[in-house]
Amino acid sequence: MRKQNIEAAAFEVATQVRAVEDAIETALAEMAELQGRMIRARAVAGIATATGHEAFQHLAGVMTGLVAARGEIASCHGTLKETKQRVPGLRTIAFGDGDECPPQQPSATLRAVA
Repeated sequence: MRKQNIEAAAFEVATQVRAVEDAIETALAEMAELQGRMIRARAVAGIATATGHEAFQHLAGVMTGLVAARGEIASCHGTLKETKQRVPGLRTIAFGDGDECPPQQPSATLRAVA
């Protein structure tokens, strides 16, 4: 029962980490689209580049922060992956049928060919 509880909790954490990663990337994509729309709107209106530049800078700052957050959540994901090896019930013990990997084969006789 305890093992199942640990596995369920770990699965919930893994699922949430993935959701956060996806949310950050979705936000980055939406913000990139917003930047493009702001540029097109300025061009369509035929106004100076300086007009609205402050808003564009704010958006760029937010994007920089989100890019940093993306890297941090990726690091968090990697740390959690390493941490699971120290949690009883989550450690990887073995894969396959228990045979040597790769299976041991009798050594072949080597000969020199001229």
